[in-house]
Amino acid sequence: MTDVRPYPLTWPSGQPRTRTRRRSKFGGKAGRWSFGQARDDLLAEVARLNASHVVLSTNVRLRLDGLPYANERAPEDPGVAVYFRRRVNGELRPFVVACDTYDRIADNCRAIKLTIEALRSIERHGSSALLEQAFSGFSALPPARTGIRSWQEVLEISPTGADLVPNAALLAIAEQRYRRLAQEHHPDRGGSHERMAELNDAIRRAREELT
Repeated sequence: MTDVRPYPLTWPSGQPRTRTRRRSKFGGKAGRWSFGQARDDLLAEVARLNASHVVLSTNVRLRLDGLPYANERAPEDPGVAVYFRRRVNGELRPFVVACDTYDRIADNCRAIKLTIEALRSIERHGSSALLEQAFSGFSALPPARTGIRSWQEVLEISPTGADLVPNAALLAIAEQRYRRLAQEHHPDRGGSHERMAELNDAIRRAREELT
């Protein structure tokens, strides 16, 4: 899952897109929820799976603090995909649950949250085997590569001799480069959203590979 990005949306390979989206019929306050609230509820549900390497991928651009920019228009593509890993029979396996059925990102987050909640209820009823059978349908396929640069290249780390540096030391270098480049290229400081998204993705991939 090293090619998965929080932004822009990385849609799972092999899963068709919804052609005609609709307004959700979720009860209660769901229709008034913000993206931030829906995102937090979804990530909390994923955490209950004891999942790791969680990446929530959308077309919402985020600030350094992880919150969406104020007064920014909702993206035309409201799709949401949450990638994560779970340990199955001692092996860490990748999974993805995605939804673009509804016309609001918050509602698609809500739909994924309810799906995972329903899957977890299987385990609560005492059938771990059924849970794994259900989750097998959400196994993540590697997304198609589209010219994504290596994290070393994005963070301007020379590959020469990098394989001889201990992982902890190499990660420290990557973190240092990321902080410097983020200050230089962050949109709030005159940089571009695209470059900042590339930097955020690079440091995430570095952390995943080196820890």
